[in-house]
Amino acid sequence: MEAAQELQLQLQTRAESREGSSQRDATVSGNQPSLPKPILYKWWLRVAIYTLFLLAGQSTATLLGRLYYDKGGNSKWMATFVQSAGFPILLPLFFFFSPTSKSTPISISPSSAKPPSFSTILFLYLFFGLLLTGDNLMYSYGLLYLPVSTYSLLCATQLAFNALFSFFLNSQKFTMLILNSLVLLTISASLLAVHSDSEDTTGTPKGKYVIGFLCTLGASATYSLYLSLVQLSFQKVIKRETFDVVLEMQVYPSFVATCACVVGLFASGEWSGLSEEMKEYEDGKISYLMTLIWTAVTWQISSVGLLGLIFEVSSLFSNVISTVALPVVPVVAVMFFHDKMDGVKVMALLLAVWGFVSYIYQHYLDDCRSKETKPMRVKLLML
Repeated sequence: MEAAQELQLQLQTRAESREGSSQRDATVSGNQPSLPKPILYKWWLRVAIYTLFLLAGQSTATLLGRLYYDKGGNSKWMATFVQSAGFPILLPLFFFFSPTSKSTPISISPSSAKPPSFSTILFLYLFFGLLLTGDNLMYSYGLLYLPVSTYSLLCATQLAFNALFSFFLNSQKFTMLILNSLVLLTISASLLAVHSDSEDTTGTPKGKYVIGFLCTLGASATYSLYLSLVQLSFQKVIKRETFDVVLEMQVYPSFVATCACVVGLFASGEWSGLSEEMKEYEDGKISYLMTLIWTAVTWQISSVGLLGLIFEVSSLFSNVISTVALPVVPVVAVMFFHDKMDGVKVMALLLAVWGFVSYIYQHYLDDCRSKETKPMRVKLLML
């Protein structure tokens, strides 16, 4: 009798362990809960809204950044400054989702985990803030020296870099579809690297074109590294991933990046020419200010969408969605900035889209496999 009770207790313990494991796997694979249909529809609606914010914000901010240069702006540090200076518009969300309020954890770490020390968190915010500063500065150089179409297509390489960093830092497995995506995106970037004949409309020398190309490529790599390191810090250091923590990871590094940009603006001496730049701006002072303000606002709208997708799904999914806007921007740039869209750029665009679709399809297959394993886990729990 005692042996039977002990066996029953062991089976119950194993069932609870399997149930907890299945919940954690569901959290990691997509963070999409098993909810009733009305609630699930609301989840899809939130994901759709966040996706719209990310796509619209990123596309508009990129075009406004190019408009700033085309109309007479020339300060790289000012263009870098507006990419992070709009973080105060997130403060209402920051205080609403305070640590004292109820927040839904979306990580696999137990709630009893020891919180990191203040010095560790401070180091993370400083490091990520400075990393964002360098990343935004490289993006600013890319927008200055490259047409928007070439710039946006080069940004598509962030998926390839994301897969590479995820493999080493986040234990991401390579599949044939992911390798196919890497090869296609590499070829797409290589075509743009060796073909600069269509860049004559910008009037930039060949040397500056190379600088813009390398800076944009470096910015894409840095951004992908940033996302992988943020995910790693959530898993290994912070050990929890609630919406208030995600907001803190956005607001505090943005504050550090903004302060670093102010230092760079004064250290470079560009601040002394800002008043003259505003006077000589083609569309006037009001247009100059509105361009900078709305660039800052749209970058933060993009950040809200990015944060929302991290909260509802995952950081990897948010990076994939941000890549969707890249093929759209060159088409809009042809209409508004009169960039040339020759055969090589069209081929690079098609290869970038093909690589993106391969990447998305791989995640679709992973999602299907995770759903197929759920009934098997339920049967095991019933044994």
